[in-house]
Amino acid sequence: MSRPVYRQPAALALVAVGGMAGTTVRALTAAALAVPPGHWPTATFTVNLVGAFILGMLLEAISSQDLLAHWALRFRLLLGTGFCGALTTYSTLAVEADLLIRSQHPVLAGTYVIASVLLGLIATAAGIWAGNLLGGRR
Repeated sequence: MSRPVYRQPAALALVAVGGMAGTTVRALTAAALAVPPGHWPTATFTVNLVGAFILGMLLEAISSQDLLAHWALRFRLLLGTGFCGALTTYSTLAVEADLLIRSQHPVLAGTYVIASVLLGLIATAAGIWAGNLLGGRR
């Protein structure tokens, strides 16, 4: 009997490696796009949109290829679960929205949350479109 994927050391290693890369990119983005409190949280907004795009593209490209199941799973674990899971941070979005409200910027907080969700959906759709192109479907 084989172990479930979440208990396989190789699968966990793929998630860990992808997670280290995603966390590094997020930290570098946060340092490069730092803004003072009370302003639009540019870094979190950026990584969440980029992550939504990458995940849409990745999953569509994988589903449209004739990849062996074990390769598709490896790409999903490394890039989807690991990299995109560590890159994106919707918990930080919630904390930043709360901080904006507490610092008397409720309209900015609401705009930030709504824009993040709506543009995240658009970024995902754009990623799916790009994945179609990569996967050979038009």
